[in-house]
Amino acid sequence: MKIFITGGAGFIGSTISSALEDAGHTPVILDSLITGRVEFTKGRIFYKGDIADKKQIEKIFADHPDIYATIHCAALIIVPESTVNPYEYYRENVGKSLELFHTLKEQGCKRLVFSSSASIYDVVPGFMVTENAPLNPSSPYARTKYMMEMILRDYCASYSMQGIALRYFNPIGADPKLRTGLQIAKPTHAIGKLVDVQLGKISQFTITGTDYETRDGTGIRDYIHVWDLAQAHVRAVENFDTAFKNAGNPENKYLVINLGTGRGVTVRELVTAFETVVGKEINKAEGARRPGDTAGSFCNADTAKKLLGWEAKLSIEEGISDALKWGNKRSQVLPD
Repeated sequence: MKIFITGGAGFIGSTISSALEDAGHTPVILDSLITGRVEFTKGRIFYKGDIADKKQIEKIFADHPDIYATIHCAALIIVPESTVNPYEYYRENVGKSLELFHTLKEQGCKRLVFSSSASIYDVVPGFMVTENAPLNPSSPYARTKYMMEMILRDYCASYSMQGIALRYFNPIGADPKLRTGLQIAKPTHAIGKLVDVQLGKISQFTITGTDYETRDGTGIRDYIHVWDLAQAHVRAVENFDTAFKNAGNPENKYLVINLGTGRGVTVRELVTAFETVVGKEINKAEGARRPGDTAGSFCNADTAKKLLGWEAKLSIEEGISDALKWGNKRSQVLPD
């Protein structure tokens, strides 16, 4: 099958592309390269452009009329940055996705898998959330994901489209074959910063927020290996129609599925796991919460198993190990 992937030159999009290729499918990539990397598109069908560029997408579908489904990964994703510059986030994530969905409808692309986020959930007692847990997006970034979901849901209810929103928890690691990995030179998330400490790029890791009502005061997350995440997308496109059948063919033609391990790990526990993998303690400190951060959550992953036949298989230690391997190799793949 040919699968259209927006943002296919980014960390997650490129990993999904590799997983699709390994499963015998053909990714067709659209990326503006604002944050994605052209190196990740080598040997793949690639179009440089914007998701709101109607003519570009029309050309893609004219060139590839056999596209089976779309995976929409393109988005700005940095929470603190979104609180400083919400205009850019709403423009890029919401406004342009609206145009993308409309163009896909016009092109007759009826199947769409959307990269959503667990950041739209409210904090709940016990921190474990199902797809029916209350929502309370706490940052402009999270609100853009929520709004994109609502737009897609309305499109599916009103037009002849079907949508699957995959709510990601916290991707870590890299493609185990090291074809791609985190492309950002100065990552803002926990694993990226831990790797940078180990590589000597920064002097210490700061635990941001130690006064949450969790078991050790630090935020709790569900760290899922990016390769597991990619495999879920392969299952989603391969079993797209079956997923809706397994869900009882909902009238609004829209599904929400959590993607996580089902295990909650605090930031302190993540640091301990990292130190176990590297075999030594790292230089660390405690700091204040970042703008837009919450105590966090982890997922109940039963729906993904029921509807897609998917569950996470790789451990947090494997995710840390692959992130470290990519950190050592990154400069060989990406010149900056």
